[in-house]
Amino acid sequence: MAKAGKKLKVGEKTATTAKKVSKKTATKKAAVKKAKAKRGSGHISVRKKSVKQASAVKRTSAQKEARTVSLVGKRAPQGVYESTSGSNAALQDFSGKRVVLYFYPKDNTPGCTLEGQDFKRLHADFERSNTVILGVSKDSMQSHQKFKVKCGFPFELLVDADETLCKFFDVIKLKNLYGHKFMGIERSTFVLDEEGTVIREWRKVKVDGHAEDVLDFVKTLD
Repeated sequence: MAKAGKKLKVGEKTATTAKKVSKKTATKKAAVKKAKAKRGSGHISVRKKSVKQASAVKRTSAQKEARTVSLVGKRAPQGVYESTSGSNAALQDFSGKRVVLYFYPKDNTPGCTLEGQDFKRLHADFERSNTVILGVSKDSMQSHQKFKVKCGFPFELLVDADETLCKFFDVIKLKNLYGHKFMGIERSTFVLDEEGTVIREWRKVKVDGHAEDVLDFVKTLD
């Protein structure tokens, strides 16, 4: 009987140990599950943060784009500017005629030369549509004169050294050339009606085919 009692105690001990092991295993599993849940929560949080940051970048980009407001319907400024005609010129001098005012970055550069030559090639067609062409950049009068003579432009170039016209038409933008950032003229074109009101604008102009696009628009006004 004593031996049987002893065996019973061993059985009870084994059962108690099994319970402890089972409890320990369950606790460990719960801890692992909790850790995974926490990590999952962290991933969700990171994703939310990434989405939030992306939205912020999107809003910032949209705000930057929104800074350039359309000038269609606004009257051009009444200032006086140096012109390759040999005398100062004002936009109001061309009252009764339409004006194509094209802004370009710099004299004697490949893109600006090609753009000027395209307007030169179509100059007679613009004249037949009662339209004057004027090129504008910040270059000096001496530079403009050389550029005009070299390319044989039949239209005048205006000097905007103090950026009066550039600022009104909002064409001074941050540019990036081979990693070098600077403020300069963004190639842009505006058409003014006979009273000097902006009726069409092109920004971030690509030279190829641009002069033809402007002429096509002007012809719709005849």
